[in-house]
Amino acid sequence: MSETETNSPADDLRQETAADAPEVAEHDRIAELENQLAEAKQQTLYAQAEIQNVRRRAEKDASDARAYAATNFARDVLSVNDNLERALSTISPELRGDDKFKGLVTGLEATGRELTKVFERNGLTKIDALGQPLDPNRHQAMLETASDEEPGTIVQEMQSGWMIRDRLLRPALVAVAKKPD
Repeated sequence: MSETETNSPADDLRQETAADAPEVAEHDRIAELENQLAEAKQQTLYAQAEIQNVRRRAEKDASDARAYAATNFARDVLSVNDNLERALSTISPELRGDDKFKGLVTGLEATGRELTKVFERNGLTKIDALGQPLDPNRHQAMLETASDEEPGTIVQEMQSGWMIRDRLLRPALVAVAKKPD
């Protein structure tokens, strides 16, 4: 063909498509990069959210560890408190009035009050049981006894129950009223 010959319409289309090909490839590449950027941003947001969740969990775990660190020790000391209460309850009124035992009784009572204050400072509270309806989350029924009280009411406490802050440390061991036969 000579230079003066004109191109056919198909040749013109091929030339235009070839000229547009770099623009289309560049446009596809930009779209792909934008998609990758959006995905990277999304992954970054997920990672930041996960870091915040881990931080919150760690803070809560640390707070719980501080609040409930004394749990095992407190359970052990409760038996000392129980023995002190039992000892005080066995002292008859005559011995309490006797001058020879008055100092001993006063000392034991003072020790009991101090132990109670220590418990309170460390978040331990005694569970009130007598006269309350049985709560299986706080009380452990050891027996049922015939009583004029409403059935399910606690009529006797064999061992006091204790909470450490909002958690049960030890359930109260109780006797529960039932209808008389």
